[in-house]
Amino acid sequence: MLDDTDRRLLRYLQSDPTAPISELAERCAMQPATAARRLEKLGAKGILKGQHAVIDWSKLGFAVEVSLRFTLDKTAARAFDEFQDAARLIPEVIAIQTFLGRVDLRLSVVARDMAHYQSLYRNQILTLPHIAEVEALMHVATIKTTETLPI
Repeated sequence: MLDDTDRRLLRYLQSDPTAPISELAERCAMQPATAARRLEKLGAKGILKGQHAVIDWSKLGFAVEVSLRFTLDKTAARAFDEFQDAARLIPEVIAIQTFLGRVDLRLSVVARDMAHYQSLYRNQILTLPHIAEVEALMHVATIKTTETLPI
C-alpha cells in the first residue's frame, strides 16, 4: 500500500502542512515533481484527503463547546438519516459522529455563550427527529487533539 517514501512524505506533511512541495521534496530526498506526483496519487487513493485550516473557535467568540450524545428511537427505518440530515443544517454543529453501542450519535456544538447554547438546545437540538435520549457534556479543556498518525 504505502512504501517508505510515501510514509516519509506524509510524516513531513503532517509536521508542517504549509511547507512548499520543494521543501517536502528536499526533506524526502526527491525531486519536487516526484513529490507532487506522489502526493497526487495519495490524494487519488483517498489516503490524503486534503488540507484544512484549524480554527480556534474561542478566538472568534465561541466560548462554549458541548458534546451531545444521542440515543435514537430506531423504530423508524430512516431514523439515522433523518437525524443526520437535520443536524447538518445547524451551523453551530461542527462535528457529527456515529457509534455502535448504547450511544448512536455524537454532535459537537459551539456557542457564543451559555444563553446562545440554551437557545440552540431548546430551539434546534431538541427539535431534531427521533431522539430517545440525549446527554450533554460541557467541554472544559482540550488536553490532546491531533490528526497526526505515527506513520
